[in-house]
Amino acid sequence: MIHRPRRNRKSAVVRDMIQENHLFAANLIFPLFIVDGENQKVEVSSMPGIYRYSVDNLLREVENCMNIGLKAFDLFPAVEESLKDKYATESYRKGTLYLRAIEAVKQRFPEACVVTDVAMDPYSSDGHDGIVENGEILNDETLEVLGKMALAHAESGADIIAPSDMMDGRIGYLRDVLDTNGFTNVSLMSYTAKYASAYYGPFRDALGSAPKKGDKKTYQMNPANSREALIEAQLDMEEGADFLMVKPGLPYLDVIKLLHDNFDLPIAAYNVSGEYAMLKAAIANGWLSEQVILETLLSFKRAGATSILTYHAKEVIEKGWVK
Repeated sequence: MIHRPRRNRKSAVVRDMIQENHLFAANLIFPLFIVDGENQKVEVSSMPGIYRYSVDNLLREVENCMNIGLKAFDLFPAVEESLKDKYATESYRKGTLYLRAIEAVKQRFPEACVVTDVAMDPYSSDGHDGIVENGEILNDETLEVLGKMALAHAESGADIIAPSDMMDGRIGYLRDVLDTNGFTNVSLMSYTAKYASAYYGPFRDALGSAPKKGDKKTYQMNPANSREALIEAQLDMEEGADFLMVKPGLPYLDVIKLLHDNFDLPIAAYNVSGEYAMLKAAIANGWLSEQVILETLLSFKRAGATSILTYHAKEVIEKGWVK
């Protein structure tokens, strides 16, 4: 035999020498959940090792992460039911929990990268990403609320605003709002291909943000479709997106690769709560080795993602798997 591929696998040194994809701390974004109050750190029952933090403990957690080289964070608020309404007005009210959290992190750690979530569902009494009228999600009317939200985030110090609502035209609308108000340097990370997935359950448990009626299939994508993601990506790019995101990540590696191969913008993958929960459950039961975590994260890099939002971010650095 002339060709023996095993020669390139014969030792750790050789294997490392020809490794095609590498994962670094700089590729990771750590999602963090926020609750009101003081000295709160409450574990999410369906996500072992993941907590809801009050702002004081959030700052301690961010400091711990910064000390090990993890510097990008995506913040998500758990909003009390009494503060929710049809038009998600709590999302942009001055002094609200979320805005205070953004300000606190940026004031304490100006070098940190703070990503913020723009969508109505955490603040909506209907639990949807848009305004609901007679069972229909109103697209254009929702954009005005999203614009107020994005502007409030930018004023509070957000580095990257990530619209997760999947309303048509929202990237162009938000880009115009931000630019008109002098926030030309605030980036937009679009949830470009966000699927109507069953993998979001633990996240909705953490935030209490599940729809009160119906589902999200009229605005989130059909899991059976991939080429449709090209339409969404083309529109987002033309409207001014700085990043294109695929969510969930693991069941949609083909979509990550599809966007990577067709667009020059950075591609983000969201390794969502259900993916985290199923790996943690399998590891806890001894069915899988912890190495599946690193293998999963590498699969996103191999598919073409440059940024990975993952609840595993801190642990893979602490374990020394990622530097």
